[in-house]
Amino acid sequence: MLYVKAPAKINLILDVLHKRPDGYHEVEMIMTTVDLADRIGLEPRTDGQIRIISADRYVPDDHRNLAYQAAKLLKDTYRIKQGVSITLEKKIPVAAGLAGGSSDAAATLRGLNDLWNLKLTLNQLAEHGAKIGSDVSFCVYGGTALATGRGEIIQELPAPPNCWIILAKPSIGVSTADVYGSLKINEVIHQNSKDMIRAIYEKDYELMCESMGNALEAVTLKLHPEVSMIKEQMMKFGADAVLMSGSGPTVFGLVQHESRVNRIYNGLRGFCDEVYAVRLLGDRDSLA
Repeated sequence: MLYVKAPAKINLILDVLHKRPDGYHEVEMIMTTVDLADRIGLEPRTDGQIRIISADRYVPDDHRNLAYQAAKLLKDTYRIKQGVSITLEKKIPVAAGLAGGSSDAAATLRGLNDLWNLKLTLNQLAEHGAKIGSDVSFCVYGGTALATGRGEIIQELPAPPNCWIILAKPSIGVSTADVYGSLKINEVIHQNSKDMIRAIYEKDYELMCESMGNALEAVTLKLHPEVSMIKEQMMKFGADAVLMSGSGPTVFGLVQHESRVNRIYNGLRGFCDEVYAVRLLGDRDSLA
């Protein structure tokens, strides 16, 4: 069994620029990986089949699963006769705005590249990932990056200033398609990516906190008011900056001082079942 790490991501910036002729939205995102990860186990099969194994009842075990799609894409493209059993040990919440499914697909691509001795570069794997989902290319690389296009054009950035991340997911799932479907482009408040990039390069924690923004947040807050309550509680308990990740519903807070982490974590546990206190990963090398 070959094991591969599949870390979650958060969006420090998520801006939606316009709707494209192909139906996707043009976006500008700054994403970074955090130390909350699924573990993907890959085991060769002699019958040529692709099998998904997961104890999580919310994880599909068929073609709807992005890890399945990743395996099938490589198998079909490179005419691999061997099959694979893919065991998903889930730690990242499902439908949470943390790219759990995309990260599982990216880890499957990286792992099968080794298992099937394909000798593909990360850039080639990321190109394959773009065919599966908008966040998969970023997750192939990991670390921190500016993502443009529909999310598949990746420009590597340095690791952000180090800090703790508190993640809180309410007991709802959010459909990304529903959020984008409710988005009115002419009402979007555009985000300041330039200041965020400067904060990252200069390791300026305060500027990073001030520059965070998510154009989808207002849409999700209207659809799911409980997300707004979690944001308010996280700020009340002492997070330095708070934002929803992706299309939600997970809210994350940045915390510089470790002494505050337990207070925020314990306070949120009264409102939310799924709460995590993790570190930023930030570097591409963290996937090794």
